[in-house]
Amino acid sequence: MTLKTRHWDRIDNGGVSFTELGFGTAPLGNLYRAISDGDARATLDAAWEGGVRYYDTAPLYGLGLSETRLNPFLRDKPRDDYVLSSKVGRLMQHCAPEHRAGVGKWFDVPQRREQYDYTYDGVMRSVEHSFSRLGVDRIDILYVHDLCVFSHGSKEASDMRIEEFFGGRGYDAMVSLRDQGMIRAIGGGVNEWEVCQTLAERGDFDLFLLAGRYTLLEQEALNSFLPLCEKRGIGIVTGGPYNSGILATGARPGAFYNYDPAPQTIIERVNAIEATCKDHGVRMVDAAFHFPLLHPAHVSVIPGGQGVSEMHANLQAAQAKIPNALWKDLKAKGLMREDAPT
Repeated sequence: MTLKTRHWDRIDNGGVSFTELGFGTAPLGNLYRAISDGDARATLDAAWEGGVRYYDTAPLYGLGLSETRLNPFLRDKPRDDYVLSSKVGRLMQHCAPEHRAGVGKWFDVPQRREQYDYTYDGVMRSVEHSFSRLGVDRIDILYVHDLCVFSHGSKEASDMRIEEFFGGRGYDAMVSLRDQGMIRAIGGGVNEWEVCQTLAERGDFDLFLLAGRYTLLEQEALNSFLPLCEKRGIGIVTGGPYNSGILATGARPGAFYNYDPAPQTIIERVNAIEATCKDHGVRMVDAAFHFPLLHPAHVSVIPGGQGVSEMHANLQAAQAKIPNALWKDLKAKGLMREDAPT
């Protein structure tokens, strides 16, 4: 299978070629349930066989497990045949079992606790640790991870971490790695477009991995952030295109939206979107996958996949054809912003 690709090169250093479908590897870190090494490898193999060539990971995912599971998978792949991104901002420290991070979220993972560190030294140490876990010679994209309210609990705490990143010279470390050619591009992996905009206004960033904030359900990023990206030539990778699953499963009982049970207003909106999709003979999950890619700044969409069946479903969505009449109908019904590019 051949997937469509998009080439991005903002600073004329050769750039990066993304497959429109990428692989977000948080589920391979045993997110919400444990899976075996064999099942993780089978999922990765299914992605590769399906043509996926962009893989995103982070030290946080499985407290290092996601990166170590990528290691044997990538070992025999020609390095120029895929794009790899990881993240900085946390260091994984060995600890006693009672102090392990992410209990109830990450299952059957190493005994590690997370230490936030957005300083120059923290970034450099994090990169070295990722190289060791991944076993590769090059990481293409480095994102500063989770400088957001969602992760730190309040805007004040988020702002403090942003100041640490710039004032503590973590940003300088990332720029230095890019200038040396060790990293092809730098950016932020964040849950909130407002934080991405703050970073873009303060620094020289290439890409943002924005999770769940430009989807069929949410388009507020069109207010100011996405126009800024277009103006600066900044690329966008969309993570969480299904808003924690509800755009993939529909508003069934127990459906989640942004990691929590979906509120009634979201359930009603999703039902209306799904009904409109059915009128056009389109699966809602297919429309949800393709919607972000209609925006000119977007380069890839990376839904998670914890099993072979989920990966095949993602591949099916990537191959789907969406009629333009669907987008027109969603706009006419007030279910999509009029200014959303289609």
